[in-house]
Amino acid sequence: MVPEYRAAYNQAFSPQRYQEFLGSMADDLPELLDFRIAETPIFVPAALRDKLISAGESIIDVLTADNFKELTEQAVPPHQRVPHEDAHTAFLAIDYAVCRNADGELEPQLIELQGFPSLYAFQDYLPGKFRQFFPIPDSVSQLFGVDSSAAYFEQLRQLIVADENPENVILLELFPEKQKTRLDFELTRRAIGVEAVCLTKVRKDGRQLYYEKEGRRIDIKRIYNRLIFDELDQHPDLKTEFRLTDYVDVTWVGHPNWFFRISKYTMPLLHHAFVPPSFYLHTLSSYPADLENYVLKPLFSFAGSGVKLDVSAADLDAISDKHNYLLQRKVQYEPVIQSPDGLVKCEIRMLYIWHEHAARPMLITNLGRLSRGAMIGVDFNKNKDWVGGTVCLFE
Repeated sequence: MVPEYRAAYNQAFSPQRYQEFLGSMADDLPELLDFRIAETPIFVPAALRDKLISAGESIIDVLTADNFKELTEQAVPPHQRVPHEDAHTAFLAIDYAVCRNADGELEPQLIELQGFPSLYAFQDYLPGKFRQFFPIPDSVSQLFGVDSSAAYFEQLRQLIVADENPENVILLELFPEKQKTRLDFELTRRAIGVEAVCLTKVRKDGRQLYYEKEGRRIDIKRIYNRLIFDELDQHPDLKTEFRLTDYVDVTWVGHPNWFFRISKYTMPLLHHAFVPPSFYLHTLSSYPADLENYVLKPLFSFAGSGVKLDVSAADLDAISDKHNYLLQRKVQYEPVIQSPDGLVKCEIRMLYIWHEHAARPMLITNLGRLSRGAMIGVDFNKNKDWVGGTVCLFE
């Protein structure tokens, strides 16, 4: 999207150099790279950067309103409500499609948002790898609000570890060694000393949680939560001493309730030029006349599961639990990334952290994804090149 940067990058690119780039990551993180890394970063011009920031601030205005919790009370399923919810989320991720408006200008359109952590550690590692193998100008960066990786990880350390010993803080997941995001877990451990611990390894002594390491009991004071109920539901026979809904003496960093509150459930509350109209299905007395321009999304699904791109009035009428669905106007992704054999679509995830006593979250980094398919997800981009996860480098 910045023509001179794109031209220089593509001229230097070769499949061989890309394989060397991947091989270097495999050497750094043996057996951990388990998802496709795109061939290129996304170079974002200043005008689009400013629109992304503006859209985010408008969304944050809604999240910080006095009545936000009241408006989202029904988002948290009663049987999955976790005690000791804090005043606000610790993490915020906002996903935008890159589109083109009627005047021909690039603009973002909101796709989704979540009060849940993303690949914060990996997204600081990846730009360095691109710089190692490809020409990247010093005038672009993945960072906001900080000027170095050291300052970036200090912000994460303050948020996640705070004043505790890092070994008393865990990254909680289910079977972390099997997760596709496990490379981020390892980079988090290296950067701030917090280890990934499986839910099945968490022990409970009254209201105190602990885990065992090298024969030692280590009390858990803070949980950096990367576990979602969706995944737990896939293991109905799982036996654990600790259930997320238990009353325990622990501080959640990324409280599980915020995964529900800040989600597709939030979309109908947002109104901005860069936010497509969205409606709770059960609130509609009639459907939009141009229903072909809308997409149906389950409110409580993860990673794009259950999304229906083409819907009819009959499809909607047949849904018995309409309160669990969202109808959202489609956005038209604009192919803007020049690959060696054509243009590729992209999505930009702006990543924020929210310190405990801060009035608003802090934009700090980002994640990008390239796609040639009908949707951004992996299933729509199999056996394609110049697709997958990446990072945006902003003017």
